[in-house]
Amino acid sequence: HCVLPYCSLHLHLQVSDNPYTSGNIASKDSAPGIIVATGSIGSELSNTNVSMFITSDAGNTWRQIFDEEYSVLYLDQGGALVAIRHTPLPIRHLWLSFDEGRLWNKYSFTSTPLFVDGVLGEPGDETLIMTIFGHVSHRSEWQLVKIDFRSIFNRRCIEADYQTWHLHNQGEPCIMGMKRIYRKLKPIARCVMGKDYSVTMISEPCLCTESDFECDYGYERRGDGKCTPAFWFVPSSMSRSCSSGKSFLNSTGYRKVVSNNCTAGVKELYTARKQQCPNRPPRGLHLVTNEGKLTATLGANVTFLVFLEEGDGSRTSIMVDFGDGNAVSYANVSSIEDGIKHVYKNVGVYKVSAIGENSLGSDSAVLYLHVTCQLEHIHLSSPFVAVKNKEVNLTAVLWPSQVGTVTYIWWFGNSTEPVITLEGSVAFTFTREGINTVTVQVSAGSAILQDKKTIAVHEYFRSQLLAFSSNLDDYNPDVAEWRQDVSRVIRNSLVQATGIVQEQLLVTVLPGLPTAAEFFLLPDKELTEGKSERNAAHLDQLSEMLLGALNQNLVQFTLRPGVQVTVYAAHLSAAPLVDTSESHSGSAMLMLLSVVFVGLAVFVIYKFKRKIPGINVYAQMQNEKEQEMISPVSPMESTPNSTQRELVTSLERLDEELDTQTIGCIPTHADIKLSTDIPTYVNV
Repeated sequence: HCVLPYCSLHLHLQVSDNPYTSGNIASKDSAPGIIVATGSIGSELSNTNVSMFITSDAGNTWRQIFDEEYSVLYLDQGGALVAIRHTPLPIRHLWLSFDEGRLWNKYSFTSTPLFVDGVLGEPGDETLIMTIFGHVSHRSEWQLVKIDFRSIFNRRCIEADYQTWHLHNQGEPCIMGMKRIYRKLKPIARCVMGKDYSVTMISEPCLCTESDFECDYGYERRGDGKCTPAFWFVPSSMSRSCSSGKSFLNSTGYRKVVSNNCTAGVKELYTARKQQCPNRPPRGLHLVTNEGKLTATLGANVTFLVFLEEGDGSRTSIMVDFGDGNAVSYANVSSIEDGIKHVYKNVGVYKVSAIGENSLGSDSAVLYLHVTCQLEHIHLSSPFVAVKNKEVNLTAVLWPSQVGTVTYIWWFGNSTEPVITLEGSVAFTFTREGINTVTVQVSAGSAILQDKKTIAVHEYFRSQLLAFSSNLDDYNPDVAEWRQDVSRVIRNSLVQATGIVQEQLLVTVLPGLPTAAEFFLLPDKELTEGKSERNAAHLDQLSEMLLGALNQNLVQFTLRPGVQVTVYAAHLSAAPLVDTSESHSGSAMLMLLSVVFVGLAVFVIYKFKRKIPGINVYAQMQNEKEQEMISPVSPMESTPNSTQRELVTSLERLDEELDTQTIGCIPTHADIKLSTDIPTYVNV
């Protein structure tokens, strides 16, 4: 016995895995009120303790007929029910009922137990013949057993065998607004209905009651059973698209359940009423893009949508200002339902505004649109060597330079917290000597690009600009690979001419023409560790040795057979010796300024006076460079330590060539070549 709500009948609505069984729930139109189902009794739905249940009054009351799962077949249009057990074991019996499942009789359908795979009925609901198919063993062929039940019926049904049955729901005769009365066979009648039997139903509509209605869109039922507006719904918004002189259906908060056929009663009270559209000023003006985004691509069509929450759209004029000096006006909102298209010709953030106005008032809306261009490439410009505890400037250069709203994310060394800026340059102080990594990520629209550089940081170092004999310019293709190769050859030549340890020298060839380079002289930590004065003095001695070798034309190398190149100290100014002490003499400051002027001069010459030989010159040199780039002094290579090797590799990457290309966001000219190489200088 079940006590609600802690115990109830749960029906299984699963479809049978076997298409030849009746499934979990079975009913027939010709047998009104009779439903056979699989289910379980308990506090929740369960796949255990499954039983068979039947109802004769369309689900008002249920009776358990079997303790296990059975397949049930309707015979003679529901006048008889046949049940056969669902089991993996062989069986030889079936059950037959003539009184809507109240009493079941057991019959044997075969002398040899059969593994039953399915049950089939002959075509037509009036059939009294069924077929059981299965196999005697797992290795045997299928066996078909055909059963004819006509012999157990001795007469045809007459009018006295039928009764009138009223469809109801727990005593309520009106279901979906209709009363239905059926003519069906009495449970005690044991006769054949045959093909001539047809279901007779008399129906009539019921008066509408509140139960025939559900809450309309935007309304929800409260504890008292009434439908009231939900917190997010504004009932007056239903007249948003309503025009003066026309009418709309004003909801009462209810709507009749679909397929409900009730009439009169409270129908008029709960049905939406037709009302004239009110005259209202524009309210709730909205301005959005058709994709709902606040970004757009330069040169692409942007579609703006404008609509009102309240007001007469046909009598409200609209003016849209795109924020770039262009604006459009429309006589009414209804004429722009497909949106307003516009193309922006420049990147930037635009204030797009819309104003709706009629004789009763006005309303406005604003949208800030970010028009961006596709970011193609970034380059992090940084010094090769920096002084410990001295600020250095780092700059991210973008191609194209104008891409719209940009965010820069800087990562220094092993820091887990980035520095986020809206500017492309930052000043940073390195407090640790050694190799430091700087990574910058640039976020523009949906694109995120990054560049990475390594900087050698030392407390003391010296640097010197280098010049070359003019014949080197004739073979300079101004590409990164060539500069990397020549940088290695120059360093080897300096080492061989002076005997300075290779790990203390860094050389980089600067981009552009005439060819120029810069070397950096680093301290020997093992020799001068912990003694700043000795460190500086030692670097001064090495610097004088290098300058002496350069001034005596002792640093030379062979570029290719017959082409001898001499390396000089730059003649425009003496190479400054970098001093990191707190006090600076006046001459040192003048020397520092001279470096700046030298750098500017090299940059101007590179930008406007350079001559570029054909790239094929370098291509022809590729196969010969290892044999041709040999110093006149006997080769003497030293193996750099791991830290220095990492630094040399990083400096080579610093000088990678950025190919010149046409960017869609910048107009180009055939007689102008954009250089992508950015010269860098040491900040001390």
